[in-house]
Amino acid sequence: MGKQRLGFLSDFVEAITRRKRGGEAETLKALARPASERARVACTVLMGRIGDAARVAVAEQALSAYAELDADQRADFFRAMRDDHGVDADAIRAAYAAWDATPDAARVANLFEAVEPARQTLLRRLNMAPGATLQLVRMRQDLLAAMRADPDLAAIDADFAHLLASWFNRGFLTMRRIDWNAPAAILEKLMEYESVHQMQGWPDLKRRLADNDRRLYAFFHPATGDEPLIFVEVALTQGVPDAIAPILTAPDAREPAAADTAVFYSINNSLAGLKGVSFGNFLIKQVVAVLSAELPDLRTFVTLSPVPGFAAWLADQQDAPAVALREALSGDWQTDPGAAEALHPQVMAVAARYIVQAKGRGGAPADPVARFHLGNGACAHRLNWPADLSPGALASAHGLMINYLYELDRIEDRHEAFVRDGTVAHGAQLADALKT
Repeated sequence: MGKQRLGFLSDFVEAITRRKRGGEAETLKALARPASERARVACTVLMGRIGDAARVAVAEQALSAYAELDADQRADFFRAMRDDHGVDADAIRAAYAAWDATPDAARVANLFEAVEPARQTLLRRLNMAPGATLQLVRMRQDLLAAMRADPDLAAIDADFAHLLASWFNRGFLTMRRIDWNAPAAILEKLMEYESVHQMQGWPDLKRRLADNDRRLYAFFHPATGDEPLIFVEVALTQGVPDAIAPILTAPDAREPAAADTAVFYSINNSLAGLKGVSFGNFLIKQVVAVLSAELPDLRTFVTLSPVPGFAAWLADQQDAPAVALREALSGDWQTDPGAAEALHPQVMAVAARYIVQAKGRGGAPADPVARFHLGNGACAHRLNWPADLSPGALASAHGLMINYLYELDRIEDRHEAFVRDGTVAHGAQLADALKT
């Protein structure tokens, strides 16, 4: 490392500690460097031998400088993180040789320490700054965007994913029911993060929080404050619904609903930076437990879910039934009830094939929502068409929706069968449609 760089490192640490002691004027020169340089140097300082107080201050400066970077500079920052804070190949070889000679617990620990990239230590030290956890989640969102142009950054994402899975362990999460009396900041975030059925302003949100026939539950983490990580919207109904419009447009219920069914009609992961960190299954199971205790007359727990991959999958199929259906769905069936009725058996047959038989990477179901619910132990209960005529649903699924059924005494068995054998539990309607 050159003398000039060493000098800047020294000046940077001195500037941070002086700033903490109130020497504001003496810090300006060091802190006036470009944000890209300050961010990279702060990371180098964090990995050095400094005290805890200075480490917190430097972590703050690193995250502050990072926040000033544009997209290209952030990509450069990630490349520097990849190249400057990786692993020491010689240390790994030495640790492995020591373990190979004497495979005891101490040498396993040394080997584990050697193979862990220094980036993970860097991320832990960045997390020492106040409010850093949420900032690092958003940093990972930036990383996922940068990876689309530079797939070689995937090594860094593995480090983020490893640490975030630990930091956002289910044991740290708390579930809250959100009602109209919740803080305005939380209510605003619900409207911002709703992506399945977007809200049309405050009256729409108030309706979805109505006490008589609606519920909304969210998971929170102590390190991210009032930021909902995932939330589920529930409608209390009589019977299993087959379309979304009656739920979204239902007038206010004046009396508590005489409901026998809880419908999970919108599940939203709020923070893109937590991609791959799965806690939706825990939320659904906990909501079922809470609702069962609060409303003992509930007998059925079911979703009304989108089928977001159906249109794209259908567009790739070349067999005669799929081609015929694709051509028919390009017609005016939306305004012709007779045409929709005639198409219904074809839609059911091809859609059942998509849900039960179509596979994506690794042999898992092709549809992402199917993977989520089937992996949680649900059953693909009933296909509904036409069920959602919104532009987005027509484009992604030709208006198709599906009910996934959660049967409390069968969830664990279905989960195990799905994980072990890839079994797609499905009801009689889909089974009959597959025979068509």
